[in-house]
Amino acid sequence: MKERLPRHWAARELVLVGVFAAAAKLSSLLIALAGGGMNPVSLVAKNLVFTTLLIVLLTKIPKRWTLLLFTAVSMMISVLLLGGSLTLLPAALVGALAGEAAVFLTGGAGKKWAPWVAAGVYDFASKALSLGVSFLFMRESPALMTMVVPIVLLGYAGSLAGLWFGWKTVGELKHAGFVR
Repeated sequence: MKERLPRHWAARELVLVGVFAAAAKLSSLLIALAGGGMNPVSLVAKNLVFTTLLIVLLTKIPKRWTLLLFTAVSMMISVLLLGGSLTLLPAALVGALAGEAAVFLTGGAGKKWAPWVAAGVYDFASKALSLGVSFLFMRESPALMTMVVPIVLLGYAGSLAGLWFGWKTVGELKHAGFVR
């Protein structure tokens, strides 16, 4: 008889990662469109919703590499379906790896604080690296960075608020039985 190799991912979990990645990207797009473009309110709301959905996913699937898989699928959706830029891919992937490393260093994905550590480090690292990539492209006119930095900081404020909203949402979803 053949021995079955243990699977790291169940089909249900892979589908859930894809659904959450698509929901995060599409809700971000809908918030930007409903807000009339990328104004400060829609920028904060977009990052708040994205981080909240990420925390719910990481709580629902507490496994190693979930954040990296979510990021890869999310970037594929962004680039292939929504016309996003490939220049954001390295920063997002390195941010996801930093989030995974932070979770590993703080006790692993099974700990109850792991989703918040992963999302917090991922948001900080990916936004910081995105600023680095922006500076690299604008190095001949660095004064343009004075316009980019406040926009990224507003987005990061939304991500920080998303950590709190994620905590409240996970609490409510635990009461509803969606999350263990």
